[in-house]
Amino acid sequence: MQELIINGLLAVVILTAVILRFFIGARADSGMTKKQKTMLVRILIAAAMLLGLQFLPAETFAQLDGYLFPSAGRWVRFALYLIDYFIIGYDILRKAIKGILNKQVFDENFLMAVATVGAMALAIYENGDYLEAIAVMLFYQVGEWFQGYAVGRSRRNISDLMDIRPDYANVERSGRLEQVDPDEVGIGSVIVVQPGEKVPIDGIIVEGSSSLNTSALTGESLPREAKVGDEIISGCINMTGVLKIQTTKEFGESTVSKILDLVENASSRKSKSEDFISKFAKVYTPAVCYSALALAILPPLVRMLGMGLPADWGTWVYRALTFLVISCPCALVISIPLSFFAGIGGASQEGVLVKGSNYLEILSQTKVVVFDKTGTLTQGVFEVNGIHHNKLEDAKLIEYAALAESASSHPISKSLQRAYGKEPDRTRVSDIQEISGNGIIAKVDGVEVAAGNDKLMKHLGISYIDCHQTGTIIHMAINGAYAGHIVISDIVKPHSKAAISSLKAAGVEKTVMLTGDAKKVADQVAASLGLDKVYSELLPADKVSKVEELLKMKTGKAKLAFVGDGINDAPVLSRADIGVAMGAMGSDAAIEAADIVLMDDDPMKIAKAIKISRKCLRIVYQNITMALGVKFACLILGAVGIANMYLAIFADVGVMILAVLNAIRCLFVKKL
Repeated sequence: MQELIINGLLAVVILTAVILRFFIGARADSGMTKKQKTMLVRILIAAAMLLGLQFLPAETFAQLDGYLFPSAGRWVRFALYLIDYFIIGYDILRKAIKGILNKQVFDENFLMAVATVGAMALAIYENGDYLEAIAVMLFYQVGEWFQGYAVGRSRRNISDLMDIRPDYANVERSGRLEQVDPDEVGIGSVIVVQPGEKVPIDGIIVEGSSSLNTSALTGESLPREAKVGDEIISGCINMTGVLKIQTTKEFGESTVSKILDLVENASSRKSKSEDFISKFAKVYTPAVCYSALALAILPPLVRMLGMGLPADWGTWVYRALTFLVISCPCALVISIPLSFFAGIGGASQEGVLVKGSNYLEILSQTKVVVFDKTGTLTQGVFEVNGIHHNKLEDAKLIEYAALAESASSHPISKSLQRAYGKEPDRTRVSDIQEISGNGIIAKVDGVEVAAGNDKLMKHLGISYIDCHQTGTIIHMAINGAYAGHIVISDIVKPHSKAAISSLKAAGVEKTVMLTGDAKKVADQVAASLGLDKVYSELLPADKVSKVEELLKMKTGKAKLAFVGDGINDAPVLSRADIGVAMGAMGSDAAIEAADIVLMDDDPMKIAKAIKISRKCLRIVYQNITMALGVKFACLILGAVGIANMYLAIFADVGVMILAVLNAIRCLFVKKL
């Protein structure tokens, strides 16, 4: 067994030297922290010193006996081993003492400190070998370093992916570009973004054209073309031309700030699995400490007082110390949060931002997906493609409609304004009255204009003419008389049909669409996409009611997800088990209310997010099963004396490394 340990120590020395050469020498910019580099040096020194002491002949120390006192050689040997022990374990001892002083005794540092100090004390008592105690601490620190590096890797993957925080914004002053803090740039300012720079603040391009790298935001590898008049969101990288952008938001409200806030706060929202592990560790750790104490004391007392046998304190204390080393819950405490963190990182690589591990866990149980229509399954790009039964000239009817709707940001209003072709003069509009879910009533140049659906006409008591063309129908009334209707059509997103198929393939049992649009339009869209159910002509409050009905129809642990993008979707996003918002074109209210944000508005990403969440949960359950299974088996073996300190190292450090390696798999989601 001693030869096996020495061979292991040699392997540690060689591996550590290679790592030091590779990361510190050849790759100084590798991203390894100073603390990790220092730990590598400590591991190398401690392993080399332990090997040297093991190969040093015993006679060397024996020759020192009698110089200062009879057993001088023995104590010099102990002092050298003790120095080696402190080199590799002083931080563990410090953390254990700090935990005791703070009345937070039962953690892995306390367990390792007690086990190794006890093993050192046994070696002194028996004038034995200190190799075991120091090797346990050394291998534990190797495992801790590996775990720390793995966690760092997953964190760096996410931070590299989300490396979109701009350091500055260029503002032109007196013909020169000045770099200022993005926080200092107000709404309406014009900033300059040069090739290779990040767009610091959301805005509209007022001069120039360029290709934009949006991969950090959307996961898309292909660049997007941008020109004058296009909206541009912060976090993109300008690749080719110089752009002048008029800001539409302050930096704190811009897309990049919201995304960074989501990522930074994601780990604060824990899943039920993480909460279980935290509660489990609080009960488990003191239980095994008291069990180890009982194992050290009770059997010797029973042997001595009840059976008349020698107490054999050394054997039972050794078993108790082994029991403590085995019991360290590192694999569970570290790998479960890491699995979720890596899962959030893997989702971010695909342009899916998850606000917390609890949402990742809920998403894995999703069986019903409810969609808004406009801007979610359709592009939300409405175009006027027909004017029927009009009493006025087409252009005049469009002018009245565009001016009446000029205060609205709804896609239908935008399409009317595009058809008008001019910037609406809002001074011509007064007495605007919006009737939710029906339309607008306003005065344009003193003329009363009503623009809305058939419900608005019924509300006003005006006879209207139905349209047989599919689309959104805007009925118009001028001074209380029907003036015709405008047909506006939306375009289904290219991936919407494939997204519904992907959801079915991923195990989603029911897909539903909710919309305020007309029944004819809604039914046509639902049929073309293969949706299971559609509810049309709904007011915002009706959508909440429908979601509540669908929630009551669920069975077992099935969860309902709602996918939307508009301001009026915010209440529904909050009410669903899990809300998914379209991030690129979605409203701020929808993004705030949602639990998950799709950065490129692609509904295909919903099925991808569900697959990522299920892979993450599978890995979490694998780690829980493996860690607990090995742990309890080794605890039993340690208690009966079959497991020694080296099996204890495997049960603690080995299982932890395997669990961490398994958790890192959550980052690899490209092929899901």
